[in-house]
Amino acid sequence: MTLDEISLTNFKNIGSAHLAFSPKLNCFLGNNGMGKSNMVDAIHYLSFCRSFSGAPDRLLVRRGDNFAMLKGRYTRKGAPEEVAIGFAEGRRKSVKRSGKDYTRITEHIGSFPCVLISPADMDLVNGSGEDRRRFVDMAISQSDQRYLASLVRYNNALQQRNRLLRDNLTADRNLFAALEMSMDVAATYITGARRAFVDRLRDIHRRYYSAIAGPDAEATDITYHDAALANPEVQGLDTTAPGWLQKLLDANRARDIVMRHTTAGPHRDDILFALNDLPLRRTGSQGQQKTFTIALRLAQYDFLSAVSGLKPLLLLDDIFDKLDADRVESIIRVVGGDTFGQIFITDTNRRHLDDIVSHIPSQHSLWHVTNGDFSPL
Repeated sequence: MTLDEISLTNFKNIGSAHLAFSPKLNCFLGNNGMGKSNMVDAIHYLSFCRSFSGAPDRLLVRRGDNFAMLKGRYTRKGAPEEVAIGFAEGRRKSVKRSGKDYTRITEHIGSFPCVLISPADMDLVNGSGEDRRRFVDMAISQSDQRYLASLVRYNNALQQRNRLLRDNLTADRNLFAALEMSMDVAATYITGARRAFVDRLRDIHRRYYSAIAGPDAEATDITYHDAALANPEVQGLDTTAPGWLQKLLDANRARDIVMRHTTAGPHRDDILFALNDLPLRRTGSQGQQKTFTIALRLAQYDFLSAVSGLKPLLLLDDIFDKLDADRVESIIRVVGGDTFGQIFITDTNRRHLDDIVSHIPSQHSLWHVTNGDFSPL
């Protein structure tokens, strides 16, 4: 799969842009704040219908304008496809694929897979469990519509249960039971898919970490932490069996009423990272942590490519900071291989981009970015 062309209107600081891309390598050069990452975000938006920053759509419209429009023309499985997304304050977001509206926007997720590597990935190491769950959820959702539907169902029921806990402490037990039944059905699928994903990712990640850090690199490990198994209210809980979450929520209800939120469930789980059997967050250097997260994203790419039958777009946004020259060269060598398809790279350093071009001799395109304007180099 390739993104052949993109057209943007009033997206962030980009007033108007129309770019035709190389099927392999595309590079954006410029100082910070000029709009390089905004172009990458636009490509990400066409895949996920949301900014990678999590910012609401109203903050993505260029200052002084009242709407934004993004269009991408792809080649997917040998056939041309177009995605058009428009949004404006006070109006419902429009998402069209080849001229047809989606019934639900979630149907679009996974159709045009992409993987983003950015400095924000350090939050996967140093941030909260929510950051790591989001990584897992977004990866699986691009390959499994049932998982995405289960996640939406679970989160909606969770919000309603939390509202009952906050606002209606004497609510009928039947209301809790109905919500908890809905949460339970979704939770069993969610936790099973997460465990399977982490188990599959582990060996792929080790291979990429070693390829970047060298053959004598530290041993890496990734494990899924099921918080429900450590819950003191229910002993011997089997989180693979139907009804497990209902049992746990029922046992925790008195505490949840006091806390005014749901204290147990998949929304409390985590993913643990280790180097040489020690927590990455506490013992890894900045270079080791960054190498770990880059390998994590490359492993995600392998996973998506295998399950979708498509080569996702690979977005590398300013990733070479705090890495030594050997690791930079290793990353360039890895992504330049046949495993990866179309690549988009941003950097402030022309030397990095020239090195990348020299290692990936196939067709490439290079732009200089200044205040939202893109000039071919």
